[in-house]
Amino acid sequence: MRICGRALPVWQTLRAVLSTGFVSAVLHATAGAASAPLTLRIVGGLSGLNQYTQFEEPFWTRELPRLSAGRYQADIAPFDRSGVPGPDMLRLLHFGVLPFGNALLSNISTQYPELAAPDLAGLNPDIDSLRKNLATFRPFLEKILRDEHGIELLAVYTYPAQVMHCKTEFKSLRDLAGRQVRVASATQADLVSALGATPLLIRLPEVMASMHNGAIDCAVTGAMSANTIGLYKETHFVSAMPITWGLSFFGANHNAWSALPTDLQELLRRELPKLEAAIWANSERETQEGLACNTGQATCLHGHLGAMRQVPMTAADDAFRRSVFGRTVLQHWIQRSGGDNATLWNQTIGQRSGITAPAPN
Repeated sequence: MRICGRALPVWQTLRAVLSTGFVSAVLHATAGAASAPLTLRIVGGLSGLNQYTQFEEPFWTRELPRLSAGRYQADIAPFDRSGVPGPDMLRLLHFGVLPFGNALLSNISTQYPELAAPDLAGLNPDIDSLRKNLATFRPFLEKILRDEHGIELLAVYTYPAQVMHCKTEFKSLRDLAGRQVRVASATQADLVSALGATPLLIRLPEVMASMHNGAIDCAVTGAMSANTIGLYKETHFVSAMPITWGLSFFGANHNAWSALPTDLQELLRRELPKLEAAIWANSERETQEGLACNTGQATCLHGHLGAMRQVPMTAADDAFRRSVFGRTVLQHWIQRSGGDNATLWNQTIGQRSGITAPAPN
């Protein structure tokens, strides 16, 4: 059973962005003889992080065969170790080169900025806000992916909060002016620039060296990720205020999804929301434990004990965050995504959050 069409023209069009190795193995989901289980080829999230190792990989390799009594199984690999460029994930799903995959919104937001709306920097000061803003925007996300990209949205995951780690003391967001700050996305750069700091786009594996040699003063990343790479040794102050979180969507090429047996579609529609909920709950826990580990608290169970000082999130800082978001971050997002998206914003997240965007002329 082949679940990917138009292979030859896709290869001709996208050969430049496809590497050898694992990519050739994810092009088709096949089943052999009638008695053999149908095997799906899945591209998952970031390698080495709990979302992938504790949730995505076990679901596809163990839970799917168990839930289907052995009728269906899957092979999965993280996109950053599979030869799949993160920014091209949506395009590869669209063309059917990848039948099923997890796309990190911060990776694809340069090409498709409208998809970044629920997790713009400074929008969600807690995970409850993120849940509500995503719920408001989700019907439009489903429609955009289906109508414009031919992708069936099956789940939306979140990574833990991305927070600020700095070498020297800061008591509020205003104190970050003049510093060099590592960021991981355009929207994080918008917020950092609005604070009077200089954003530098640096990959996570390069953050420690950049901090050690003085190229950056601060870094935005997950608290547990910072603990894992040893950033708690190079920085001494951490804020609990989320800059962003890190949404990703799991989707299927429309033709691939349509070709699945009906019972498998029903199984995935039933079970993937449970996987989504488990990932969200873990991200909330991991956010708190990462902060606990970096600050040397007894509630740190899975990391290294650091001695960082946590910067309290005051009401004044929260009001400043909201102000900077409305006058700068939101405006830059509208400029990147197109004026018509101001209307979309105001009908969805703007209405819920009370932060409105100027209507297009």
